[in-house]
Amino acid sequence: MRRAVLRRLAQAVVVLWAAFTLSFLILYLLPGDAVLTKLGGADGGVTASPEQIAQARAEYGLNDPLYEQYGKRLVAALHGDFGKSISTGDDATHMVLSALPPTLAVTGLALVLAVLFGGGIAVVGTYTRARWLSQALLSLPPLGISLPSFWVGLLLIQVFSFQLRLLPALGSTGFASTILPAITLALPTSAIIGQVLAKSLRTQLAEPYIEIARAKGASRLRVHFGHALRNAALPALTLVGVVAGNLLAGSVVTETVFSRDGVGRVTSAAVTAQDIPVVQAVIVLSAFFFVTVNLIVDLLYPLLDPRLAGVKSGPRKVTADV
Repeated sequence: MRRAVLRRLAQAVVVLWAAFTLSFLILYLLPGDAVLTKLGGADGGVTASPEQIAQARAEYGLNDPLYEQYGKRLVAALHGDFGKSISTGDDATHMVLSALPPTLAVTGLALVLAVLFGGGIAVVGTYTRARWLSQALLSLPPLGISLPSFWVGLLLIQVFSFQLRLLPALGSTGFASTILPAITLALPTSAIIGQVLAKSLRTQLAEPYIEIARAKGASRLRVHFGHALRNAALPALTLVGVVAGNLLAGSVVTETVFSRDGVGRVTSAAVTAQDIPVVQAVIVLSAFFFVTVNLIVDLLYPLLDPRLAGVKSGPRKVTADV
């Protein structure tokens, strides 16, 4: 187990380095100039003198060769310093970390709702004996995946804010303001989880050990939840680790629709202004969030299946416990 954790930590370091390197190269290859954007006039023209432009480039280290810029930024990033925002002059790391709590509040609630919605649909849809109910529930995940997030957000605002007046449409104050954005983020994610878990449950219910459990007198409820669900949860748990990172990326659209403060709005403004330090800080932070969640998921595997931790248990434990 210790070797597995160390291996995953080494992989996490490689992923973070790759995210930093690729973002650095891509951002510097994009057309445009953040310094000229900052010094531009109201009519879109540059009002600064050549001396002022050269001084600004020197201040942000943009006059150095590309490999020197990369080396300096990489060393600084190892200390948590991504430089100063070209647009505002503020510390890029502080800007992103200050915007993180509202985003984590929405994405955390969205992840909980996605697991509850997706898991509930898959479990009930595969357990019920009512064929019409099973078909209705299991047809919801493909529908949820096809719905654009921005359209779902606007629809929720129209219904729950403007018509029913139950929840605020805009803002970042209070728990109530996180509900609609969290549902908007959770719907497509829950659809993916529900689709994978339902498929995995159906596969497990067709396995021979399920027939053995039933033959030994196990109740239908115990077979479904105690045996099949435990084994079927592994693929869904793996997927949760993947889609958790997508929730942070989806906050860009959601926070724009709901006019919320957070990493999404900071990212949108930084991309518009070609603010490379801020965009790079967001990318590395997202990669760090992604690898952390996946590491937690890997540590949860042995709790569902002890064989993954190297336990030699012989035949399936679920058949021996009936």
